[in-house]
Amino acid sequence: MKISSLFFLLAAAAASVHAQQLQLHYDFRHSLSPEVNRRDFLSLSFEYFKGNDTAGAFLFKMQTDFTGERSNAGQLFLQVSKSIRFWKPKVYLSVGYSGGLGVAPPAYGYYLDNSFNAGLACPFRWGSAVLSVNLLYRYNAFPKPSHDPQFTFYFWKGFWNYRVQVAGSIVAWTQNRDLGSGWTKDLSGKKAAFFGDPQVWVKIGSNLFVGSRVNVFYHVLTEKKILQVYPTLGLKNDF
Repeated sequence: MKISSLFFLLAAAAASVHAQQLQLHYDFRHSLSPEVNRRDFLSLSFEYFKGNDTAGAFLFKMQTDFTGERSNAGQLFLQVSKSIRFWKPKVYLSVGYSGGLGVAPPAYGYYLDNSFNAGLACPFRWGSAVLSVNLLYRYNAFPKPSHDPQFTFYFWKGFWNYRVQVAGSIVAWTQNRDLGSGWTKDLSGKKAAFFGDPQVWVKIGSNLFVGSRVNVFYHVLTEKKILQVYPTLGLKNDF
């Protein structure tokens, strides 16, 4: 399960924005933790964002991880988000959806459970940095549905005339330990989960960047209480 780096939502704090980007990453997680990861892999994502300070913002993201045999596509993730406000204070109503599909070896299909959220988003500036804090209600459509709070923090900052950019997100939530499936039926209560994806990009062309994204997981990929940190090497094209 992945929660995307939707730092483009921060632009709702500024003037009108219309942006698209394509990112290609090489994920080194097998090289770092071969005992729990079958392989290193490529990951390709597309993001489209359109925002306006008074009308709100819209974001669409699709990501494919090439984790299958012979580097075929093994997982597809989809996220849609919309924020809007009808008043002067810059606090937005926010709604979102995420889900997806995947294939496990040798040919076992699975899906990423649908997740719906709704709540408040508060974008703001701190010096030249653009940030946002979101407080949301989260509904996970497991066989035994889970109703939980979610906290999200987005950040973005440009340096040296935007030739270097730092961005990313931190997402924390709770969910049921018993998902309604056979292997979780003996579990009870809630667990806390966490995901972060700080990124650093360096401009090497008019719209081309090279950089890294660090995927940080806690209670997302495993039930063990361990922090999993997987860096990537990536290219980003803004258009």
